[in-house]
Amino acid sequence: LASTGTSTEGAPGASAALSFAASIGMMQLAACVTDGSSKADAGTSAVPAMPGPDQYRPQWLVVPQLFHVRRASTHAVAARYGLPQRPSAIDHGLSYAALATERIDVTDIYTTDARIAELKLHTLQDDAHYFPRYDAVLLYRADLPQRAPLAWQRIAGLQGRIDTARMIAMNAEAELQGRSSAQIAAGFLSGDAGTVATPTAHSSFWQRLTADDLGRLTRQHLLLVAVSLALATLIGVPLGALAAAWRPISGPVMAVVGLMQTIPSLALLAALIPLLGRIGTVPAIVALTLYALLPIVRNTATGLEQVPRGLKDAGLALGMTRAQCFRLVDLPLAAPVLLAGLKTAAVLTVGTATIAAFIGAGGYGERIAQGLALNDGAMLLAGAVPSAALALLTQGAFALLERWAARR
Repeated sequence: LASTGTSTEGAPGASAALSFAASIGMMQLAACVTDGSSKADAGTSAVPAMPGPDQYRPQWLVVPQLFHVRRASTHAVAARYGLPQRPSAIDHGLSYAALATERIDVTDIYTTDARIAELKLHTLQDDAHYFPRYDAVLLYRADLPQRAPLAWQRIAGLQGRIDTARMIAMNAEAELQGRSSAQIAAGFLSGDAGTVATPTAHSSFWQRLTADDLGRLTRQHLLLVAVSLALATLIGVPLGALAAAWRPISGPVMAVVGLMQTIPSLALLAALIPLLGRIGTVPAIVALTLYALLPIVRNTATGLEQVPRGLKDAGLALGMTRAQCFRLVDLPLAAPVLLAGLKTAAVLTVGTATIAAFIGAGGYGERIAQGLALNDGAMLLAGAVPSAALALLTQGAFALLERWAARR
């Protein structure tokens, strides 16, 4: 689905590679206040006069981050309505939790959100016409009707079928009843309007944890971790050895790999997408590889520097070449420290890989992203718990390797 910002009903559009069809439903942004903080009745026709900033907390008025991206000025809504408060940003999925716990008083929302009725919020009409109209349209590749005519016929049949009431009902199934998007879509297409009982928190978490996508997400997460760790090892160990052998470059090498750790993960992923011209797995692996370099390079250099000089000289005196001495003397003695660096890098990579889902690389982060979008704590845990378990298993496996290396 794509939000066009203006009505597209009955006016299909196209570009060189993408097309969008007629509107299938409408989502309009509007302000929303809780019963306790509102001075207006539900259904009021205008935003009431807002009290001064001294009467409310600094976060009295917040605007979800999606709205920040789509509007030129983050404070334009306050200026349009003459509000003294300065809006701050919050993730859309967390807005309702903040309202329910009275951490904020006003936020803008989609009028098709199911939690408006659940929390008994007052929807304020946008009489200043500041918020744009958003139409849900089908965005598809221009060659889809030719490549998959039967599938396109079914998809095109959705046009005009999802009105506001139906959208609210389906959102309620997802947000309040814990049904998956696939179940809701299947029910809609089959005409089944049945509902399911709201699951308990325990069963909801267990169902999400053991859902059918667990195997797929695990394979994706392991792929991201394994490939990025292997690449970081292939790059980091030679760099660390070079830094240990040649002192003048040790400082610059450590500075560069250390700098990689200071870049925020989402910022690095966003920067790599235009640089690589791709989204998904490739930029995610590149980013994870860069993040894993520091502990590997640092521990490799430290371990090699700690090898006694006398043992190196003894190996050379016995007729070993420098390469043989490095392979048979230096590396075995530095192995415990080197493995400790690999362990640190692996555990960090397991955790950081959850961010990769935000650019379509998959993994356990998919559940975390979905949980944030729906403010679903059970879904968040269903993504966080497997990731934490994998990190613990990884640490345990490397601990066994360290013991084995120490005995040798």
